[in-house]
Amino acid sequence: MDVWKSTKNLFKRYLFWRLRRAGLTIGEGCRFAGIPSFGTEPYLITLGNHVAIASNVVFITHDGGTFVFRHLERYRKVIKYGRITILDHCVIGERTIILPGVTIGPNSVVAAGSVVSRNIPPGVLAAGNPAKPFLTVHQYAEWALASTPDYDEEEYRRNKRQVLLKMTIRGRRVHAKPAPRDASADPAK
Repeated sequence: MDVWKSTKNLFKRYLFWRLRRAGLTIGEGCRFAGIPSFGTEPYLITLGNHVAIASNVVFITHDGGTFVFRHLERYRKVIKYGRITILDHCVIGERTIILPGVTIGPNSVVAAGSVVSRNIPPGVLAAGNPAKPFLTVHQYAEWALASTPDYDEEEYRRNKRQVLLKMTIRGRRVHAKPAPRDASADPAK
C-alpha cells in the first residue's frame, strides 16, 4: 500500500511540475484532491495562496464553440479565450466547472457541482448553475457550526470512520434494518 501511495504522489508531483512548466501559476500552500483538468492553456490559469481544489474540477479557458463558424471567411480569425484567477484562501468543490474570464474570491467557497460563468465576489459561498452567491462565508461558518454534532475529538483523530458511522449525519443512521416485505404487494401473486 505504501508503494502505491508513494507512486501516486510521485506521479502527481510530476504532473504539477509539467503544468507549472506549461505556465500554470500555483501559489503557496495549495491543496488538490486528485489532478484537476487545467485544459489546453494552463498558462491562462492563476491560483492564489492556500487554495483547495477538490477532485474532478474542470478549468475551461477557451470557447471551442467557435469551431462551428470559423470555416466561414468572415469569422476565420475569431478566437475566444479568457483567464481564470482564483484568489487567496478559496475552496473549489468537487466537479465544479470554471469557464473562461472568471475571477473567484478571495476567501470564497464554490459548492460542488457548480458552473462558474461570472466572477464570484470575496467572502461568499457560491452555488448553482450558473454559480451565484448564496451565503457569506461567515453565515456558512455559523450554519456549519450549528449543524456539527457533538463528538470526541481525540476519538475522531484515532478512528474517523468509526466516529462518523456512529453519528447521525443529515438524517438517520445508515445501519437501520430494511423494512419487512409486504407479501400482499408482491406482484408475483
